[in-house]
Amino acid sequence: MRPHAEAEPIAFFATPPHACSYLEGREAVTVFAHPGASPDRVTFTALSRQGFRRSGPHVYRPHCPGCDACIPVRIPVREFRPRRSQRRAWRANGDVQVSALAPTLTSEQYALYARYVKTRHAGGGMDAPTPGQCRELLTSPWSETTFYEFRTAAGLLAVGVVDRLEDGLSAVYTFFDPDAAGRSPGVFVVLWEIEQARRLGLEWLYLGYWVRESPKMRYKAEYRPLELLREGVWTREPP
Repeated sequence: MRPHAEAEPIAFFATPPHACSYLEGREAVTVFAHPGASPDRVTFTALSRQGFRRSGPHVYRPHCPGCDACIPVRIPVREFRPRRSQRRAWRANGDVQVSALAPTLTSEQYALYARYVKTRHAGGGMDAPTPGQCRELLTSPWSETTFYEFRTAAGLLAVGVVDRLEDGLSAVYTFFDPDAAGRSPGVFVVLWEIEQARRLGLEWLYLGYWVRESPKMRYKAEYRPLELLREGVWTREPP
């Protein structure tokens, strides 16, 4: 972490309307922090509390006129209690070993990422990502990012990309072996990140945006209790 100094003001810009990434047939507007901004941990935490996320070095938040479908969510890790299906996923991965690595993107990690997006996100514009595109999406020169590798005897099972905040962890992205679906690796990674936040004495695991109408985002409602950011206030209303 860089020594704390007085933060410089950050300018924000709104994009023109563009195709929504989550809901087909809708337009979206995104607010971005100035591309030259390099927020420290305190500033990035404050932005995360207001619903901003990181993609590569860019800090952004949906700001769509007349639509509030993208709802920031976070898990209060000390109060989380797994469901039966989540307990099964935890037991199914009892042989997994986890390592914390610097965010450098190895060739093995890239190969797993490429397989994952080709299988799970076909047609999403990243079916054949280059190593540079992958690295640009997952890493940032200013964030405190860790690549958590999840391994079995068979090899690399999953990678969880996580940013450290003042009050929690932010789950930036997870990719896993698409042939290991029987293990529920995506569920296991979230459960492990919840436990890691607890071990570090933190309060939250920030999960990004929950979109009720998007099948790819509905899984986030399976983690309870879940806090939702609505009109600038975090609440625990049922999703």
